[in-house]
Amino acid sequence: MGHNHIHTPLTRREFLTKTSLGIGAVSLASLLNPSSLFAAGNGTHFVPKAKRIIYLYMAGAPSQLDLFDYKPQLIKRNGQDLPSSVLGDRVTGTVSAQNSLPMVGSPYNFKQHGGSGMWMSDLMPHMSKITDELCKIQSMHTASVQHEPAQMFTNTGSELPGRPSFGSWISYGLGSDNENLPAFIVLKTEGLEGGFAGLYSSAFLPAEHQGVRFRGGKDPVLFLTNPPGVSESARREQLDYLKKMQEGAFDFWEDPTIKAKMAQYEMAFRMQTSVPEVVDTKGEPDYIYKQYGEDSKKPGTFASNCLLARRLAERGVKFIQVYHGGWDHHSDLPRNIGDRAKETDQASAALIMDLKQRGLLEDTLVVWGGEFGRTCFSQGQLTKDNFGRDHHPDAYTMLLAGAGVKKGMTYGRTDDFGYHVVENPVYVHDLNATLLHLMGLDHERLTYKFQGRRFRLTDVEGHVVKDILS
Repeated sequence: MGHNHIHTPLTRREFLTKTSLGIGAVSLASLLNPSSLFAAGNGTHFVPKAKRIIYLYMAGAPSQLDLFDYKPQLIKRNGQDLPSSVLGDRVTGTVSAQNSLPMVGSPYNFKQHGGSGMWMSDLMPHMSKITDELCKIQSMHTASVQHEPAQMFTNTGSELPGRPSFGSWISYGLGSDNENLPAFIVLKTEGLEGGFAGLYSSAFLPAEHQGVRFRGGKDPVLFLTNPPGVSESARREQLDYLKKMQEGAFDFWEDPTIKAKMAQYEMAFRMQTSVPEVVDTKGEPDYIYKQYGEDSKKPGTFASNCLLARRLAERGVKFIQVYHGGWDHHSDLPRNIGDRAKETDQASAALIMDLKQRGLLEDTLVVWGGEFGRTCFSQGQLTKDNFGRDHHPDAYTMLLAGAGVKKGMTYGRTDDFGYHVVENPVYVHDLNATLLHLMGLDHERLTYKFQGRRFRLTDVEGHVVKDILS
């Protein structure tokens, strides 16, 4: 008679493994208790205003002074040294080594637009036409002066790797509205740096909450297509057998990561049908391609990704992150920023208006911005037609549109030099707390216990910016 493994004496190591996993399961169960995480049902703490977020992330940090934050004082004092009384102590090594810090007035024309009179430069002609849909936060500030930690901070709430990303927290807290697609999908502009894997990692959250990257081209998700000679029925048979083995392993080890693997295998199988359908935009009418711009016909471009983001939103994806790199303009800013703006302006505006026309903007939140801003003085030599701007974490601009935020609003203010926030400062944790709030989640209660501590996206800080809520 075969020996029943259930009654096999446990070694000390096996006992500690099983009991620690059991304690972890109890901790997870406590998080899923209605008195903690799911206070309002459907995964939310209270009634949400937004059902999904599309986050247009401009990696490299666009210059707010050349796009959104109009500073006539800089134009008036162009070429003069920034007063020492204005300069703070958070500067890069490159800037601290400069003998002079000549102020740079933006060479682009700024005008007021819409019923709100929102200032915007002529680099953004399409976004300028929809300012009455936008909430512009001009008083953002952040923790780090360097790209990678600042991007980690915006995306995960920590400057150091190892914390779950924003989209992973949304997936964990709210689940998915479409069983055939992941709750968290990542799109990147091909050929431009921006959006490394750590920015959409699930870290210590269960693996099914990892951001899934969709690429441009024939195979949008790597390793999703069956190898040659493997039919769909054969793959189904393989997964069914694998599921039986994993269920047996779970019954013995009670390890939640086994369940996560099972869920990922099943999701991948369903995505073999759902992904080709969602990424195939050939059925879109000509006026849509015209609205988003000619690049929307080319997979892997920002415009194409914006169109795909709308299609994903229609299908209930909770968090769609669109990365567009190339905004790090330490030199040749006039030449480079024009290219980046041209690549993103039309499609960003088109996405917002397309969502509105379809009734989706009422419950979709669109976010536009990068990891920090740029300096009001030139990095390196300032010439008649050329200059650069260095990193600046103490003041920058982000745009919001859609569900739950006020329209045509400019919130916060910087000083005459665009160097310091002087009214209504908004820290990264404050912004993230507000975005979670709009999704029906209390940032202080959305937690996960790991290594003896309860973690959250906003760490131990952050408050909801109620003044911008509609």
